[in-house]
Amino acid sequence: MFPFLSELGESVGEAVLAGKVAIVTGGSRGVGAATVLALARAGADVAVNYRNKGRRAEDIASQARRHGVRAIAIQADITDSTANQAMIDQVISELGRIDILVLNASGGMEKDLVVADPAYPMKVNRDAPYDLATRALPRMRAGGAIVHVTSHLAHFYGQVKQPPAYEPVAQSKHAGEIALRSLERPMSDRGVRLAIVSGDLIEDTIVPRLMDRATPGLIEMRRSEVGTLPTTADMAHAILDAIAQPVTQSPHVVFIGSTELTPLKANATRR
Repeated sequence: MFPFLSELGESVGEAVLAGKVAIVTGGSRGVGAATVLALARAGADVAVNYRNKGRRAEDIASQARRHGVRAIAIQADITDSTANQAMIDQVISELGRIDILVLNASGGMEKDLVVADPAYPMKVNRDAPYDLATRALPRMRAGGAIVHVTSHLAHFYGQVKQPPAYEPVAQSKHAGEIALRSLERPMSDRGVRLAIVSGDLIEDTIVPRLMDRATPGLIEMRRSEVGTLPTTADMAHAILDAIAQPVTQSPHVVFIGSTELTPLKANATRR
C-alpha cells in the first residue's frame, strides 16, 4: 500500500461524510466494493449498484451497514437508460438525496457481450456513465462530486502503447472521460465537482488478469518496470480523498501508481 494513502485511511474521520449519500456503480467487487466500504467508514450512506452479482452486492451492502450507515444494493444495467433513471429514483426514495456518484463500472473485455454487440465497449464505458451523470446531476446537492474511475492506459489513450486486448476498453473509457468533461458547465452551475481517479494495473482486480491471459507476463513485466502495483484499497482511499478533501479545481485528476508508460512515439507528451 502506498504510504500516503495508508495515512489517509487512518486520518479520515468516521463522520467526514456523515449525512451524504453515494451511488457506486459496479459496487459488488474490486475497486467498487472497496470504495463502498471506504465511504461507509467515512459515514456516507451508499447505494451499491450491480449488474448481475446480486448476492455479492448484498454482502457488500451488509458489510457497509456494520459501520452504522444505510446501504442498499440496486440492480441496474447502466447501459439501459430506463434502469439508470429507476436507480436514481430509488436512491432518492430510500436514501433521500444524492451527493456523490462514483462511476466505477466498466467493461469491454467480456467476449460474449462484445461478440453479440461490437459497440458494447463504447456503450458501457462512454454512453452509460454520461447518461447516468446527466440523469443524476439535476438531483445532486451543491458540494457534491462525480468521480470517474479510470486507468492510466485509458486516460493517456492515443499517447501510449496499448495491450491489444485492452485497446477497445482504453479507447472507450477515454471517450467516456471526454464526455464527462463536457459537463463542466452544468456541473459548475450545480456546485458539483468532477474528479478523475486514474490507476495503474491494479493488483487484485480481474481486468489485469484478463490482460495477462491475452499477453502472458504483462503483470510481471509491469512490476519489474515500476515495482509495487496499487491495490483496490489504494484506489478506494484515493477516491475517498478526491471526494472528501476541499479541492476547488474541477476536473481534479489523481494518479495512483506510476504513470511511466511506453509512448507511441519517442517525442510523445502527456497532458
